[in-house]
Formats: sequence, structure tokens, C-alpha cells
Amino acid sequence: MTSSPDRLTDTYYDGFLFDMDGTLLNSIAAAERVWSRWALRHGLDLETFLPSMHGKRGVDTIAALNLPGVDVTAEALEVERGEIEDLEGIVPLPGAIAFLNALPADRWAIVTSAPAALARARIGAAGLPQPQTIVTAEDVKIGKPDPAGYRLGAEKLGFDATRCLVFEDVLAGVKAGEAAGADVVVVTGTHQHPLETEYPSIAGYEDLTVDVSGELGLRIRRIA
Repeated sequence: MTSSPDRLTDTYYDGFLFDMDGTLLNSIAAAERVWSRWALRHGLDLETFLPSMHGKRGVDTIAALNLPGVDVTAEALEVERGEIEDLEGIVPLPGAIAFLNALPADRWAIVTSAPAALARARIGAAGLPQPQTIVTAEDVKIGKPDPAGYRLGAEKLGFDATRCLVFEDVLAGVKAGEAAGADVVVVTGTHQHPLETEYPSIAGYEDLTVDVSGELGLRIRRIA
């Protein structure tokens, strides 16, 4: 753990809110295969486009391009179908399965920009435990960096977002967690160029576990 780890290990939280792609599992190769095919059909430059599509809802990514004559909803559904069909190489982040299994089921949620069907498919492909609580693209009118998803995730758990810890890997998600009033930890293990941030960061979950207190909540603890 880096970047002032005591900010994490000294604090108890009511709940943990996890982004999915890049935070609990690595789906970068699969996602970029599908989005690359779509982008090339529309004449986009891959080097410019691909870094911009991570961590956002597909409809938001496509809408932001302002492509003439494009049905944003139809195109997003086409990409979603391609992503559901392409699950090759999707793996959990190191230690993520054990870390999630150590958490009480009613104390954590996944808040993802992916549609529900794709989210469940990727979670299954990675071998992660299916969350009891999940917020997906269909559950919010505005995606990240808007805080609605994280606020809804905390609400579904029965907590205030300001008493939760958000796990994120991209700037849009970090901004969403920050705007929700939550503490944020940045997961760096899936990116060649980790996000530069003032927030604490972790590469993965291998050296982490959690202390669970009925009164105090959850606290991250480093494994000696």
C-alpha cells in the first residue's frame, strides 16, 4: 500500500463501494478489442479514443463524440452485445476474491458503469463473488463522474455515502466518489500509467484483509 496508508488502515467505514472494471477485475483487453472494432468502423483514432472510454457508460462515451447520424442507444447496445460475447482473458485482480469473501455481504456493493447483463457476465468470468447489492448503468440517469451511482450504492446498503470507502481506478470514478462525499482509494494494478492522485492507492488486494466490527464497521488491515 502506498500514499499514506494510515489514511485507510486507521479508519472504520460503514460500507465499501467498488467500481468493477479495473478495480476488482481486469477486462481491459476484452473491452478494448470490442471498442476498437466499433471505433474503427466510425473512423476514430484508436490511440486517442481508447483511453477516453474506460470507466464510463457506453451511451455516455458515444454521445460525447457527437458523431453525425449515429443512434447513440442502438450503438451502445451493439457494443454491449459484443462485450457480453467476449469474456476471454477477464481475470480478478490479485487477492480480490479473498478480500471480497472476507466482507459481510450486506456491507459492500459494486457500482459500475457497465450494464447489468455485462456486469454479471464479467463478475462470473473473473470468478468473483456476485454482490448482493449492485448499481449498474441502467440504475442512473447520469453516469460517472456524476456521484449518483455511489450515492445510490450507499443508500441501497443503508448507509450515508460519507461513511463509505470507494475503490476506483480512473479519474471519472474518483471524481464520482469524491462528489458523493466518500473517501476514495485508487487501485493502480491494471494500468500502465497509474492515475496521479492525492488519494491513497493500492496495486491489488493480496496484502490486505479487513477487520469487521459490529459497532464500528469495516477497517482495512495490512497482512504482516
